[in-house]
Amino acid sequence: MYYKSKKISFYYEKIGEKENTIIILPGWGDTRKTFNFLIENLKNNYTIYIIDYPNFGNSKPPKEELTIYDYANAIKNWIKKEKIKKPNIIAHSFGGRITSILVGKQKVKVNKIILIDVAGIKRRKKLNVFFKEKIYKLLKKSLFLFPKNKKEKYKQKLLKFFSSKDYNDIPNIMKKTFQNIIKEDLREYYKRIKIETLIIWGEKDIDTPIKDGLYLKKSIKNSALITYKDATHFSYLDYPIQTLRIIESFFDKKNP
Repeated sequence: MYYKSKKISFYYEKIGEKENTIIILPGWGDTRKTFNFLIENLKNNYTIYIIDYPNFGNSKPPKEELTIYDYANAIKNWIKKEKIKKPNIIAHSFGGRITSILVGKQKVKVNKIILIDVAGIKRRKKLNVFFKEKIYKLLKKSLFLFPKNKKEKYKQKLLKFFSSKDYNDIPNIMKKTFQNIIKEDLREYYKRIKIETLIIWGEKDIDTPIKDGLYLKKSIKNSALITYKDATHFSYLDYPIQTLRIIESFFDKKNP
């Protein structure tokens, strides 16, 4: 199924027909496939919705650059259109950025939240990253030395060499969107979350380090943190059965 708003259209799937609902907000570039195990084991007790963000899975690229607030607004309106009442949310990585705005800023009513290795906590850049960016900017300034017909080729080579794999793997129309997303510091919105929240983190996550999980545990008052010793950024894939059992227990537990 597809949802379309003014700026965003995306594909989503609805699995199951139970009263209790789960919305899964995946990481950047991920689709239903990485959540198949959880979906297959939860669908008999929940109605599950999962989204393919623009440019990923079955969703087409957007026609203009987007911000994280565009994503959140579209999903907020989609929840309203689908008449989804107080869903549970499972958010991984990029999905946490959206959740922080939906719940912390827009006050969308949800039941419980599970945050898995989520992003959006902007910290001071490491020295190697800082110097890498400085070198890139200096080399970019030298573009005026090149003939017109070679400038674009040189620029693309610089981007490929200095940019992250995530950045290089997306089409040009998404590059500005990616830049818009990663520059936002969403700590303030995470702090405003009052809903009962479970945080799951891989101790060997190098994309969103464990210190981010510890920060969220301290910042979100009604929260608990579970860590997996040998897990990476995809901790729910590293420990699928444990994650399933934790989800079942947390969502089945009645609010005090």
